Amino acid sequence: MSQEKRVKNPDNKLGIGRLMLWSTSSVSVAISVLVLGFVSVYCTDTLGLSPVIVGTVLLFSKLIDGVTDMVAGIIIDKTQTRWGKGRPYEIFMLFLWLSTWGLFSVPTHFSNTAKYIWIFFMYVFMNAVCTTFLNGNNVVYLVRAFKTKEQQTKLTAYSGFFTMGAGFTFNILFPMGVARIATSAAGWSRLIGMMALPLTVLGLVRMLTIKEQYNMEADVKSEQLKIMDIVNLFKTNAPAVKIGIVRFLAATISSMGVSVYYFTHVVGNVALMSVTAAFTVIGIPLAFVMPVMRRKMGQDKMVTLGFILCLIGSAIMLIAGKNFVLVLIAGLCTSIGAVPFSMMFNMYIIDCADYNEMLGNQRMEGTMGAVFGLMAKIGGAFGGFVLGAILSLVGYDGTLAVQPASSIMAIRILASVVPFIFYVVIILILRQVKLDEKVRDFSHEQAAAAQNENA
Repeated sequence: MSQEKRVKNPDNKLGIGRLMLWSTSSVSVAISVLVLGFVSVYCTDTLGLSPVIVGTVLLFSKLIDGVTDMVAGIIIDKTQTRWGKGRPYEIFMLFLWLSTWGLFSVPTHFSNTAKYIWIFFMYVFMNAVCTTFLNGNNVVYLVRAFKTKEQQTKLTAYSGFFTMGAGFTFNILFPMGVARIATSAAGWSRLIGMMALPLTVLGLVRMLTIKEQYNMEADVKSEQLKIMDIVNLFKTNAPAVKIGIVRFLAATISSMGVSVYYFTHVVGNVALMSVTAAFTVIGIPLAFVMPVMRRKMGQDKMVTLGFILCLIGSAIMLIAGKNFVLVLIAGLCTSIGAVPFSMMFNMYIIDCADYNEMLGNQRMEGTMGAVFGLMAKIGGAFGGFVLGAILSLVGYDGTLAVQPASSIMAIRILASVVPFIFYVVIILILRQVKLDEKVRDFSHEQAAAAQNENA
């Protein structure tokens, strides 16, 4: 029986070679996102800029993102080239790292106003153009490069092993690089430049090695995508709307960038971030059990349990203070708890596309990828705005070696109470999604219909 299944479903196999090649782009993008977590501290402590103005600049850039994300999604869904539908947009990896390096290379002789403008345009190009297309094309590329949903699920989970491993390495090495190299504006530029070249090359490997070869028939229909289809997405696909909100809230928490402030001013040693990151290696093996967990308990329940663990981590962080052991435990809870949602998020896009199809609408993987990417970027910018606004409100001054007590307390609240509240809201929303049930019923209906046709 098992032999028969292998003959019937050869595409369910996932070779290690193709898995590694596919993961290269995700690794590069993931590291660029982690680098952005240090933008606020670079702007405030190195450039001496106002936290609230920096946060406002980053938030305002999302107004442009709101336009470009929708446009990018439509463009990708309508694309037909000899290279495929999603694959050509991998070229934006090159411009992603150029703009990332530019963002951390603000000319020091500029006036503060000119610095804000430089940051705005670099951040906009990085997010509103490069990351937008790389988010929008990802699932479109995935479903056309790998045939079966089981294979796509395995790929999404197992590639998370490499992205988590890259994040693990980054979180250990980068704080050390910040402490030793990024001691000035020129040091920041040198540090990011040292990373940009190899990560650009790595990020382009997938485009050069993995071809699109499936879903060609569905692509013909997608050429007729209209604006009304996007309107219907928000009107009829309630699970997609709720998951988009969760994406926003999760990104707000993860992109606040408060950890570097916490380790600098509360713990008193930013290099200890590397020690905390080293313990996140415990969560990496989860990549190999995600497909099984998803199959047995469903994605909704699996992700909800993860966020409950994040909630526990935030509660521990509230009482941790300078106690590094408690900080370590809290960080471990939140890092492991975030794994199911971040690692398996592409499967949410595929499930939402299935649900769209069930409703008689276009699948729109590209559009939904762009929309969810937009929610993540707005959340990321909002997190930076909240951080900057609160630090300014309590009198934080990046030029001071010792911060006032009000700033220390604000940093502690941002690292614990604020995430706790957000995680509660996330869990309540996820309990209402129930996408697993809807997609499962739809899949059973499709299977029954196929059997009737073959009978």
